[in-house]
Amino acid sequence: MPVSIPLEQRITEARKRLDEHTVRTVHKHFHPEDGAPFWLEKAKTYNFNPLTDVKCFDDLKKFPLFEDDWLRGGPVDRFLPKSLHGEPRFVFETGGTTGIPKSRCVVRDHWIDYELFSETLPDKYFPKGANWLMLGPSGPRRLRLAIEHLCQFRGGICFCIDLDPRWVVKLIKKGDIAGAKAYADHAIDQATTILSAGHDIKCAFATPKLLEALCLRLVDNGSSIEEAGLTGIFCGGTEMTAQWMRFAKEELLGDNVYIAPTYGNTLMGLACGKPVSKEENYKISYYAPQPRAVTEIVDFKDYNKTVEYGGTGRVKLYTLTDELFIPGFMERDEGERERPYEQFPWEGVSGTRPFHEFAKTTTVGVY
Repeated sequence: MPVSIPLEQRITEARKRLDEHTVRTVHKHFHPEDGAPFWLEKAKTYNFNPLTDVKCFDDLKKFPLFEDDWLRGGPVDRFLPKSLHGEPRFVFETGGTTGIPKSRCVVRDHWIDYELFSETLPDKYFPKGANWLMLGPSGPRRLRLAIEHLCQFRGGICFCIDLDPRWVVKLIKKGDIAGAKAYADHAIDQATTILSAGHDIKCAFATPKLLEALCLRLVDNGSSIEEAGLTGIFCGGTEMTAQWMRFAKEELLGDNVYIAPTYGNTLMGLACGKPVSKEENYKISYYAPQPRAVTEIVDFKDYNKTVEYGGTGRVKLYTLTDELFIPGFMERDEGERERPYEQFPWEGVSGTRPFHEFAKTTTVGVY
């Protein structure tokens, strides 16, 4: 029988891997010839040398916070190490409902992120070889290509819809609720048509709002998610609360359809959800894909200080891949700090919601 490793030892080993990974990532991005143009220029302004003074993850606090606006405008490959500039590259946008959108240049990160996520999906509900429905944003969003790669990586074919989330946000900001609903109906029309076409789709990605709309449409048509053939739903979006999860499991999906909640974005990749249970009141806890990305829950007044376990703070993101280095980015979310556990022996976050200082000015569309 395999010997189980005590959690404390797993936590220690994960931290050691993170420290080593951090040093390698910094050396990649600050390499004098092959590093990222943005960081090589930025290094000239620091009072420390990233190549010699970063010896562990905690040393990333030597860097100033990463500024949101650095991601707006070009050249888009300035954050990508020069060693990768000869590779085929993708551009993915994040945010940008008004003005110049934030964007990042990617070579393979979106494939790697979703291949790692694939390992966490239960094959019983997400069968290998199954076809998928992608019910989410299209266009310049990375989700479109990432979900398709996840499906292909697992041996299936991905069926997608057209969806521009920025148009939904514009309609809501104008007060055109009827227009926003009509656009959502247009998306659901596409999804139900695909599901009725005999493509043997068993798995799907959907945002919470679109999943709810799809379930209700199927009920109106005398069917259900289960009767439509779906067994596994991968769901991500800011509207995912414990209350919504209870509603989804008890009212929308039933006992035979599995829902895998995630928290992520174009910068982080995917934070996987701890299995949701009735015993924990449907609490959703997320764990970043360490060491490629790390989240900390930090004090609202001191972003270099983590809160106690169970305490509330703002989400601080670190991205540490060969393609992107972000030493401390303040997310537009807050939540509670969660303890490490067996599957993910590092800290997590639960109860994610818009950061209270931004909440009143944030317009949520299809998410």
